[in-house]
Amino acid sequence: MTPPATAIPIEQPPAFLGVTRSATGRVWRDRLDPRGAARALAIAQRYQLPEMLARVLAGRNVEIDAVEDFLDPTIRRLLPDPYSVTQMEAAAKRLADAATGGETVAIFGDYDVDGATSAALLAWHLRHCGLDPLIHIPDRIFEGYGPNVDAVRMLAEKGATLLVTVDCGTTSLEPLAEAKRLGMSVVVIDHHQCGDELPVVDALVNPNRPDDLSGLGHLAAVGLVFVTLVALNRELRARGFWTAERPQPDLLNMLHHVALGTVADVAPLIGLNRAFVAKGLIAMRRRDHVGHTALMDVARLNGPPDAFHLGFMLGPRINAGGRIGRADLGVRLLLETDISEAAKIAAELDRLNAERRVIEQTAEAQAEAEALAALGFEDKGSVIVTASEGWHPGVVGLVASRLKEKFSRPAFAIALEPGGIGTGSGRSIPGVDLGKAVRQAVSDGLLMKGGGHAMAAGVTLRKEKLAEFRAYIEAALAADVARSRHANELYIDGAVSARAVTPDLVATLQRAGPFGSGNPEPVLALPSHQLVYADEVGQAHLRLRFKSGDGAIVNGIAFRSVGQKLGNALQENRGQPLHVAGCLTVDRWQGAERVQLRVTDVAVPDPGPAMIR
Repeated sequence: MTPPATAIPIEQPPAFLGVTRSATGRVWRDRLDPRGAARALAIAQRYQLPEMLARVLAGRNVEIDAVEDFLDPTIRRLLPDPYSVTQMEAAAKRLADAATGGETVAIFGDYDVDGATSAALLAWHLRHCGLDPLIHIPDRIFEGYGPNVDAVRMLAEKGATLLVTVDCGTTSLEPLAEAKRLGMSVVVIDHHQCGDELPVVDALVNPNRPDDLSGLGHLAAVGLVFVTLVALNRELRARGFWTAERPQPDLLNMLHHVALGTVADVAPLIGLNRAFVAKGLIAMRRRDHVGHTALMDVARLNGPPDAFHLGFMLGPRINAGGRIGRADLGVRLLLETDISEAAKIAAELDRLNAERRVIEQTAEAQAEAEALAALGFEDKGSVIVTASEGWHPGVVGLVASRLKEKFSRPAFAIALEPGGIGTGSGRSIPGVDLGKAVRQAVSDGLLMKGGGHAMAAGVTLRKEKLAEFRAYIEAALAADVARSRHANELYIDGAVSARAVTPDLVATLQRAGPFGSGNPEPVLALPSHQLVYADEVGQAHLRLRFKSGDGAIVNGIAFRSVGQKLGNALQENRGQPLHVAGCLTVDRWQGAERVQLRVTDVAVPDPGPAMIR
């Protein structure tokens, strides 16, 4: 009789630099397994590339024959036929009808950066067609997300015959049905997940609809608007619309918008998105767009922008208008052509962003105290659900994100209104599908409204259902959270010493960018470097200096680390050797450039010499 088969245990590779539990509780792993290391060697040899760049490429699963295309992503090569998107041809023809007929077109956008850039890009193009489109960005608090019946009726009263929704509309069945009842044509350009029922419209351009085979589901809405305008240009060319007096607008001149919306919406930087952002950053560095230049100036961005700046400096300022100010400020800035007026709008967005930070910090402190009380000394609980009256609904998503980062578990922050209704946001960790659990909670009657995707979700509930929802979400996600937290790993692309940390190394690594979601920034380790300086700066940041054995120094910064596990470990180990992990950036100050390590984790070395794997 054949003995029963037994499972062969999978041997885990050794921890990178032997770090099995870092200051933040993670295991460090080499991003490359043996097969990946062999591919890195082959890439370096065939293309004569530096070893570290080859390792980064191999760590992002770039095949040997695809290296040149990856290092120079072009829109022309990566853009498919726009008509491969379901109902794109119908959308292009209806937009072309509006252009040739001189119709009044209404653009309805979302109140975030992707919505603002999408609306601005479409409006810019329609103006080139000789139209003067109406633009409506809903108020986050009073109107909520997506088209609403009152706004649709208002746009109809102003004479709109075509309604185009951007970054919204896929699930807006009743408002769009009202638009059709009022005699408007409707084109939806959206990328959000579809429900079981689709709206009845003239064209629903959404690569995430079930019957779409274009493979463009990773695009942000602004990228999808770009593809739609490529199709519209083609249709208008066929109709002889463009003339010497009315030349076809060059869409490549508006890649600033596409790059900003793509990065701010955390769309994965793969395929066409990488090309959009890479070429859009080049356009932004020319500083030839009034609105973007004003935004970079007010954000005190000195030096060429990269994807990090778009996500953490420019995007939040556009978002601030939709969160706590006038929702249309971002679109107005992006369409402004007067330098002084653009400066005024940018200054107002900067002021609102500072105000947003204060509001967020207050709510964050309260939410953190509530979370600590709920978790207790034993750190029990899989999901954090915080709620309070007085929180601004515009910052709950940011608060949830901070809680998720601090406690390494999914987190919700819910603003309770005086009438007993709570609106909130949740943020998740890898391997835990928050959107699915929230949709089930709606189905089970615990939530009034709710939806989202794996990593983020929105909820609306009655205050008396809060405890029940908290218990439900804990039970629903506990097993997935346990698995995710058990596999808490930090992947390292390679090890270097302080002596090797130079502007040339940063420039070499940047060739694999732009970095962001789907194309992670390279994480490098400095083995056994002495922490010779650590001092608090700004808002809970730590400025750092590390020294290698040969005396070379590298500067570092650990953002928002004071009072956190990382900050505590750094402050407790002043003067001691540490394994350090982080990402390299160029810090520009008063015309001078210096390389800086943005520290994400540290670990105390085991006794004995550290081995660089």
